Amino acid sequence: MNTQRMEEIGQWKITVWEEENFQGKHCEFIMECQNIMERGFHKIRSVKVENGPWVGFEYPEYLGQQFILEKGDYPRWEAWSGNSGYRTEHMVSFRPIRCANHSDSKVTLYDCEDFQGRKFEMCDDYPSLQAMGWCSKEVPSIKVNSGSWVAYQYPGYRGYQYILERDRHNGEYRNYNEYSTQAHTNQIQSIRRIQH
Repeated sequence: MNTQRMEEIGQWKITVWEEENFQGKHCEFIMECQNIMERGFHKIRSVKVENGPWVGFEYPEYLGQQFILEKGDYPRWEAWSGNSGYRTEHMVSFRPIRCANHSDSKVTLYDCEDFQGRKFEMCDDYPSLQAMGWCSKEVPSIKVNSGSWVAYQYPGYRGYQYILERDRHNGEYRNYNEYSTQAHTNQIQSIRRIQH
């Protein structure tokens, strides 16, 4: 294995447990997992992220509700799902977020689909888009120019989470259906850079 590949692998490390509070069967990963059930697990109920940012998913094959997993401990599902208003108590698939660069992140929001209408460029975290001057509760399209972001349905980084990455969709999210397989609305009211 070449040196660059070895260095890249060392950038991500996550340990998952089948039960809450880091109990029961567990496994360490340095690469993505499309379906934890193929490893003999029923579900993931607690997580420790040692290196890199990750995104967890409610269903196999990276489908369903998304959950941002940055460095730290997640002893129960509330720690990763936050106050989403959508109760899911487990994850089944996860992958690293490779393009996260907290110090060099830029995103453009548009008030119409397909990058039309009024636009606003951002390079910082905003707990309330409306407080910073965005005139709507909705963001119909988004272009990630660099880095990775997590957008939230409600102010204060609450609600559904949408992971927006420069290296997915070429950073282009032309309508809310591209935010996530579980996106039911284009309502986004807070956004922040993903920590790496």
